[in-house]
Amino acid sequence: MKKIQYTELLKRLTHNQTDSIYLILGKEAYLEHQIQQAFQALIPKEEQEMNIGNYDMEVVSLGAALDDATSAPFFGEKRLVFIKNPYFLTGERHKGGPNHDVEGLQTYFDHPVASTILVLLAPYDKLDGRKKIVKTLNKQADTVQIGNLNQNQISQLIQDRLQVKNYEISGDALNQLLFRTDSKLSTIMNELPKLMLYNIKDRKITTDSINALVSKSLDQNVFDLSNAVLQKKSKQAIDIYQELIKQQEQPLRINAVLVGQFRLLLQVKILQGEGFSQGDIAGTLKVHPYRVKLAMQTTRKFSMTDLKMGYTGLVDLDLQLKSTQKDPSLLFELFLLQFIDRKIA
Repeated sequence: MKKIQYTELLKRLTHNQTDSIYLILGKEAYLEHQIQQAFQALIPKEEQEMNIGNYDMEVVSLGAALDDATSAPFFGEKRLVFIKNPYFLTGERHKGGPNHDVEGLQTYFDHPVASTILVLLAPYDKLDGRKKIVKTLNKQADTVQIGNLNQNQISQLIQDRLQVKNYEISGDALNQLLFRTDSKLSTIMNELPKLMLYNIKDRKITTDSINALVSKSLDQNVFDLSNAVLQKKSKQAIDIYQELIKQQEQPLRINAVLVGQFRLLLQVKILQGEGFSQGDIAGTLKVHPYRVKLAMQTTRKFSMTDLKMGYTGLVDLDLQLKSTQKDPSLLFELFLLQFIDRKIA
Protein backbone atom coordinates (compact mmCIF):
# COMPACT_ATOMS: atom_id res chain seq x y z
CA MET A 1 0.00 0.00 0.00
CA LYS A 2 1.29 3.44 -0.95
CA LYS A 3 0.17 5.98 1.60
CA ILE A 4 -0.09 9.54 0.34
CA GLN A 5 -0.85 12.71 2.27
CA TYR A 6 -3.85 14.76 1.17
CA THR A 7 -1.68 17.72 0.10
CA GLU A 8 0.69 15.45 -1.82
CA LEU A 9 -2.23 13.88 -3.69
CA LEU A 10 -3.53 17.29 -4.78
CA LYS A 11 -0.04 18.30 -5.88
CA ARG A 12 0.33 15.17 -8.00
CA LEU A 13 -3.10 15.55 -9.57
CA THR A 14 -2.37 19.20 -10.38
CA HIS A 15 0.68 17.98 -12.32
CA ASN A 16 -1.42 15.24 -13.98
CA GLN A 17 0.53 12.49 -12.21
CA THR A 18 -1.94 9.64 -11.73
CA ASP A 19 -2.08 5.96 -10.84
CA SER A 20 -4.79 3.42 -11.63
CA ILE A 21 -6.44 2.84 -8.24
CA TYR A 22 -7.00 5.15 -5.27
CA LEU A 23 -8.53 4.55 -1.85
CA ILE A 24 -9.80 7.63 -0.02
CA LEU A 25 -10.34 6.38 3.53
CA GLY A 26 -12.14 8.26 6.28
CA LYS A 27 -15.08 10.56 6.77
CA GLU A 28 -14.31 14.23 6.18
CA ALA A 29 -16.75 15.82 3.76
CA TYR A 30 -14.67 18.89 2.95
CA LEU A 31 -11.51 16.96 2.04
CA GLU A 32 -13.51 14.38 0.11
CA HIS A 33 -15.12 17.14 -1.93
CA GLN A 34 -11.76 18.78 -2.63
CA ILE A 35 -10.30 15.45 -3.75
CA GLN A 36 -13.24 14.71 -6.04
CA GLN A 37 -12.88 18.12 -7.67
CA ALA A 38 -9.16 17.57 -8.19
CA PHE A 39 -9.79 14.23 -9.90
CA GLN A 40 -12.59 15.65 -12.04
CA ALA A 41 -10.28 18.44 -13.21
CA LEU A 42 -8.16 15.75 -14.92
CA ILE A 43 -10.96 15.21 -17.45
CA PRO A 44 -11.61 18.06 -19.93
CA LYS A 45 -15.00 19.68 -19.30
CA GLU A 46 -16.35 18.70 -22.69
CA GLU A 47 -15.57 15.02 -21.91
CA GLN A 48 -16.78 14.86 -18.31
CA GLU A 49 -20.36 13.84 -18.99
CA MET A 50 -19.26 10.75 -20.92
CA ASN A 51 -16.04 9.86 -19.09
CA ILE A 52 -16.87 10.36 -15.39
CA GLY A 53 -18.98 7.81 -13.52
CA ASN A 54 -20.31 7.99 -9.96
CA TYR A 55 -21.61 4.80 -8.34
CA ASP A 56 -23.04 4.62 -4.82
CA MET A 57 -22.75 1.01 -3.63
CA GLU A 58 -25.71 1.42 -1.31
CA VAL A 59 -27.90 1.98 -4.37
CA VAL A 60 -26.11 0.75 -7.52
CA SER A 61 -24.54 -2.66 -8.18
CA LEU A 62 -20.78 -3.02 -8.31
CA GLY A 63 -21.17 -4.66 -11.71
CA ALA A 64 -22.38 -1.37 -13.22
CA ALA A 65 -19.29 0.42 -11.92
CA LEU A 66 -16.99 -2.32 -13.24
CA ASP A 67 -18.64 -2.20 -16.68
CA ASP A 68 -17.84 1.51 -16.75
CA ALA A 69 -14.29 1.04 -15.44
CA THR A 70 -13.45 -1.57 -18.08
CA SER A 71 -14.82 0.52 -20.96
CA ALA A 72 -12.58 2.62 -23.20
CA PRO A 73 -12.80 6.40 -22.78
CA PHE A 74 -15.32 8.09 -25.09
CA PHE A 75 -13.34 10.42 -27.36
CA GLY A 76 -10.78 11.06 -24.65
CA GLU A 77 -7.65 9.69 -23.00
CA LYS A 78 -8.95 8.89 -19.52
CA ARG A 79 -12.06 7.56 -17.83
CA LEU A 80 -12.70 8.41 -14.16
CA VAL A 81 -14.88 6.14 -12.02
CA PHE A 82 -15.88 6.86 -8.42
CA ILE A 83 -17.09 3.98 -6.24
CA LYS A 84 -18.77 5.45 -3.18
CA ASN A 85 -19.69 3.75 0.11
CA PRO A 86 -18.03 0.36 -0.62
CA TYR A 87 -19.34 -1.14 2.60
CA PHE A 88 -18.43 -4.65 1.44
CA LEU A 89 -14.81 -3.73 2.24
CA THR A 90 -15.72 -3.36 5.93
CA GLY A 91 -17.14 -5.64 8.57
CA GLU A 92 -20.52 -3.94 8.25
CA ARG A 93 -23.54 -5.92 7.16
CA HIS A 94 -26.21 -4.30 5.04
CA LYS A 95 -29.68 -5.76 4.66
CA GLY A 96 -31.21 -5.38 1.24
CA GLY A 97 -29.55 -3.29 -1.44
CA PRO A 98 -27.93 -4.52 -4.65
CA ASN A 99 -25.85 -7.66 -5.04
CA HIS A 100 -22.17 -6.88 -5.52
CA ASP A 101 -19.69 -8.71 -7.75
CA VAL A 102 -16.80 -8.60 -5.28
CA GLU A 103 -14.92 -11.29 -7.22
CA GLY A 104 -15.16 -9.10 -10.30
CA LEU A 105 -13.62 -6.23 -8.34
CA GLN A 106 -10.87 -8.57 -7.15
CA THR A 107 -10.11 -9.41 -10.79
CA TYR A 108 -10.08 -5.72 -11.69
CA PHE A 109 -7.62 -4.95 -8.86
CA ASP A 110 -5.32 -7.68 -10.22
CA HIS A 111 -5.59 -6.32 -13.78
CA PRO A 112 -6.60 -2.63 -13.76
CA VAL A 113 -7.40 -0.87 -17.03
CA ALA A 114 -4.64 1.58 -17.91
CA SER A 115 -6.97 4.25 -19.29
CA THR A 116 -9.22 4.25 -16.17
CA ILE A 117 -8.68 6.02 -12.86
CA LEU A 118 -10.69 4.13 -10.23
CA VAL A 119 -11.32 6.01 -6.98
CA LEU A 120 -12.93 4.29 -3.99
CA LEU A 121 -14.45 6.78 -1.54
CA ALA A 122 -14.70 4.85 1.75
CA PRO A 123 -16.12 6.99 4.61
CA TYR A 124 -15.04 4.53 7.30
CA ASP A 125 -12.46 4.53 10.10
CA LYS A 126 -10.99 1.28 8.80
CA LEU A 127 -11.59 -1.62 6.43
CA ASP A 128 -11.75 -5.32 7.27
CA GLY A 129 -8.13 -6.33 6.74
CA ARG A 130 -9.03 -10.03 6.92
CA LYS A 131 -10.82 -9.92 3.59
CA LYS A 132 -8.94 -10.96 0.46
CA ILE A 133 -10.35 -8.02 -1.48
CA VAL A 134 -9.03 -5.57 1.12
CA LYS A 135 -5.59 -7.18 1.17
CA THR A 136 -5.38 -6.81 -2.60
CA LEU A 137 -6.64 -3.24 -2.48
CA ASN A 138 -4.02 -2.35 0.12
CA LYS A 139 -1.30 -3.65 -2.20
CA GLN A 140 -2.59 -2.02 -5.37
CA ALA A 141 -4.04 1.33 -4.34
CA ASP A 142 -2.63 4.70 -3.44
CA THR A 143 -4.28 5.35 -0.07
CA VAL A 144 -5.16 8.76 1.34
CA GLN A 145 -6.37 8.90 4.94
CA ILE A 146 -8.71 11.85 5.44
CA GLY A 147 -10.45 10.84 8.68
CA ASN A 148 -9.45 11.33 12.32
CA LEU A 149 -7.44 14.49 11.67
CA ASN A 150 -5.66 15.86 14.71
CA GLN A 151 -5.83 19.49 15.81
CA ASN A 152 -2.50 20.38 14.21
CA GLN A 153 -3.59 18.99 10.84
CA ILE A 154 -6.90 20.85 10.98
CA SER A 155 -5.16 24.08 11.98
CA GLN A 156 -2.70 23.74 9.11
CA LEU A 157 -5.49 23.17 6.58
CA ILE A 158 -7.26 26.31 7.81
CA GLN A 159 -4.10 28.39 7.60
CA ASP A 160 -3.29 27.00 4.15
CA ARG A 161 -6.77 27.93 2.94
CA LEU A 162 -6.47 31.47 4.31
CA GLN A 163 -2.97 31.91 2.94
CA VAL A 164 -4.18 31.11 -0.57
CA LYS A 165 -6.70 33.96 -0.17
CA ASN A 166 -4.05 36.28 1.36
CA TYR A 167 -5.64 36.29 4.82
CA GLU A 168 -4.10 35.86 8.27
CA ILE A 169 -5.47 34.52 11.53
CA SER A 170 -3.98 34.91 15.00
CA GLY A 171 -3.40 31.98 17.31
CA ASP A 172 -6.18 33.10 19.69
CA ALA A 173 -8.63 33.58 16.83
CA LEU A 174 -7.77 30.16 15.41
CA ASN A 175 -8.32 28.53 18.80
CA GLN A 176 -11.66 30.30 19.17
CA LEU A 177 -12.72 29.15 15.70
CA LEU A 178 -11.80 25.55 16.53
CA PHE A 179 -13.63 25.76 19.83
CA ARG A 180 -16.79 27.29 18.36
CA THR A 181 -17.03 24.61 15.68
CA ASP A 182 -15.99 21.56 17.73
CA SER A 183 -12.96 21.40 15.38
CA LYS A 184 -15.16 20.12 12.54
CA LEU A 185 -13.25 20.93 9.38
CA SER A 186 -16.28 21.00 7.07
CA THR A 187 -18.08 23.41 9.39
CA ILE A 188 -14.99 25.63 9.61
CA MET A 189 -14.55 25.77 5.85
CA ASN A 190 -18.20 26.75 5.48
CA GLU A 191 -17.66 29.60 7.96
CA LEU A 192 -14.48 30.99 6.37
CA PRO A 193 -16.10 32.81 3.38
CA LYS A 194 -18.25 35.04 5.60
CA LEU A 195 -15.33 35.62 7.98
CA MET A 196 -13.14 36.68 5.05
CA LEU A 197 -15.85 38.98 3.73
CA TYR A 198 -16.31 40.54 7.18
CA ASN A 199 -12.55 41.15 7.50
CA ILE A 200 -11.89 42.06 3.87
CA LYS A 201 -10.41 45.46 4.72
CA ASP A 202 -7.56 44.28 6.98
CA ARG A 203 -7.53 40.66 5.66
CA LYS A 204 -7.04 39.40 9.22
CA ILE A 205 -9.55 37.01 10.83
CA THR A 206 -10.15 38.34 14.35
CA THR A 207 -11.55 36.82 17.51
CA ASP A 208 -14.26 39.50 17.58
CA SER A 209 -15.47 38.57 14.10
CA ILE A 210 -15.58 34.88 15.04
CA ASN A 211 -17.62 35.67 18.15
CA ALA A 212 -19.98 37.80 16.05
CA LEU A 213 -20.45 35.47 13.09
CA VAL A 214 -19.84 31.86 14.14
CA SER A 215 -22.60 30.20 16.13
CA LYS A 216 -21.62 28.53 19.37
CA SER A 217 -21.23 24.77 19.27
CA LEU A 218 -22.91 22.51 21.81
CA ASP A 219 -19.58 22.18 23.60
CA GLN A 220 -19.21 25.94 23.96
CA ASN A 221 -22.80 26.40 25.09
CA VAL A 222 -22.25 23.67 27.67
CA PHE A 223 -18.99 25.36 28.72
CA ASP A 224 -21.01 28.51 29.42
CA LEU A 225 -23.65 26.40 31.15
CA SER A 226 -21.12 24.68 33.43
CA ASN A 227 -19.65 28.06 34.43
CA ALA A 228 -23.13 29.37 35.25
CA VAL A 229 -23.77 26.27 37.40
CA LEU A 230 -20.48 26.63 39.24
CA GLN A 231 -21.06 30.34 39.80
CA LYS A 232 -24.55 29.44 41.11
CA LYS A 233 -26.17 31.78 38.58
CA SER A 234 -29.40 29.80 38.43
CA LYS A 235 -31.33 32.08 36.04
CA GLN A 236 -28.47 32.17 33.53
CA ALA A 237 -28.00 28.39 33.75
CA ILE A 238 -31.72 27.72 33.23
CA ASP A 239 -31.86 30.18 30.31
CA ILE A 240 -28.95 28.46 28.57
CA TYR A 241 -30.47 25.02 29.20
CA GLN A 242 -33.87 26.08 27.86
CA GLU A 243 -32.26 27.64 24.77
CA LEU A 244 -30.46 24.38 24.03
CA ILE A 245 -33.76 22.50 24.33
CA LYS A 246 -35.33 24.99 21.88
CA GLN A 247 -32.48 24.23 19.48
CA GLN A 248 -33.62 20.58 19.51
CA GLU A 249 -30.67 19.36 21.56
CA GLN A 250 -31.57 16.17 23.44
CA PRO A 251 -31.48 16.41 27.28
CA LEU A 252 -29.40 13.24 27.53
CA ARG A 253 -26.85 14.66 25.09
CA ILE A 254 -26.70 17.99 26.92
CA ASN A 255 -26.15 16.20 30.21
CA ALA A 256 -23.53 13.88 28.73
CA VAL A 257 -21.51 16.89 27.52
CA LEU A 258 -21.97 18.54 30.93
CA VAL A 259 -20.68 15.41 32.68
CA GLY A 260 -17.70 15.40 30.31
CA GLN A 261 -16.99 19.06 31.03
CA PHE A 262 -17.06 18.56 34.80
CA ARG A 263 -14.90 15.45 34.42
CA LEU A 264 -12.37 17.52 32.47
CA LEU A 265 -12.39 20.22 35.13
CA LEU A 266 -11.74 17.63 37.84
CA GLN A 267 -8.91 16.04 35.86
CA VAL A 268 -7.31 19.41 35.17
CA LYS A 269 -7.63 20.42 38.85
CA ILE A 270 -5.94 17.20 39.97
CA LEU A 271 -3.12 17.42 37.41
CA GLN A 272 -2.55 21.09 38.20
CA GLY A 273 -2.14 20.10 41.84
CA GLU A 274 0.54 17.62 40.81
CA GLY A 275 2.49 20.34 39.01
CA PHE A 276 1.51 19.54 35.41
CA SER A 277 1.79 22.37 32.88
CA GLN A 278 -0.91 23.24 30.33
CA GLY A 279 0.95 21.35 27.61
CA ASP A 280 1.51 18.32 29.87
CA ILE A 281 -2.19 18.22 30.78
CA ALA A 282 -3.26 18.50 27.13
CA GLY A 283 -0.94 15.65 26.18
CA THR A 284 -1.97 13.44 29.09
CA LEU A 285 -5.72 13.93 28.56
CA LYS A 286 -5.44 14.12 24.75
CA VAL A 287 -7.44 17.35 24.77
CA HIS A 288 -6.85 20.47 22.68
CA PRO A 289 -4.56 22.91 24.58
CA TYR A 290 -7.13 25.71 24.24
CA ARG A 291 -9.77 23.65 26.08
CA VAL A 292 -7.21 22.95 28.79
CA LYS A 293 -6.38 26.65 29.02
CA LEU A 294 -10.05 27.51 29.54
CA ALA A 295 -10.44 24.68 32.04
CA MET A 296 -7.41 25.92 34.01
CA GLN A 297 -8.89 29.41 34.15
CA THR A 298 -12.12 27.93 35.51
CA THR A 299 -10.60 25.58 38.07
CA ARG A 300 -8.65 28.40 39.71
CA LYS A 301 -11.96 29.92 40.81
CA PHE A 302 -13.58 26.82 42.30
CA SER A 303 -12.78 24.25 44.94
CA MET A 304 -12.38 20.54 44.44
CA THR A 305 -15.50 20.11 46.56
CA ASP A 306 -17.59 22.22 44.16
CA LEU A 307 -16.31 20.28 41.14
CA LYS A 308 -16.96 16.91 42.78
CA MET A 309 -20.47 17.96 43.84
CA GLY A 310 -21.27 19.13 40.33
CA TYR A 311 -19.94 15.96 38.78
CA THR A 312 -21.74 13.53 41.11
CA GLY A 313 -24.96 15.54 40.80
CA LEU A 314 -24.83 15.38 37.00
CA VAL A 315 -24.11 11.65 37.04
CA ASP A 316 -27.19 11.20 39.24
CA LEU A 317 -29.19 13.42 36.86
CA ASP A 318 -28.12 11.17 33.97
CA LEU A 319 -29.56 8.13 35.77
CA GLN A 320 -32.82 9.99 36.40
CA LEU A 321 -33.12 11.06 32.77
CA LYS A 322 -32.75 7.44 31.69
CA SER A 323 -35.06 5.90 34.29
CA THR A 324 -37.97 8.31 34.76
CA GLN A 325 -40.57 10.10 32.65
CA LYS A 326 -40.21 13.37 34.55
CA ASP A 327 -39.68 16.59 32.62
CA PRO A 328 -35.91 16.96 31.92
CA SER A 329 -36.03 20.72 32.55
CA LEU A 330 -37.53 20.19 36.00
CA LEU A 331 -34.92 17.54 36.79
CA PHE A 332 -32.16 19.95 35.75
CA GLU A 333 -33.64 22.72 37.89
CA LEU A 334 -33.82 20.32 40.85
CA PHE A 335 -30.15 19.41 40.36
CA LEU A 336 -29.29 23.11 40.20
CA LEU A 337 -31.22 23.86 43.40
CA GLN A 338 -29.53 20.99 45.28
CA PHE A 339 -26.11 22.09 44.02
CA ILE A 340 -26.66 25.69 45.10
CA ASP A 341 -27.93 24.53 48.52
CA ARG A 342 -24.99 22.05 48.71
CA LYS A 343 -27.36 19.11 49.27
CA ILE A 344 -25.73 16.76 46.79
CA ALA A 345 -24.17 13.75 48.50
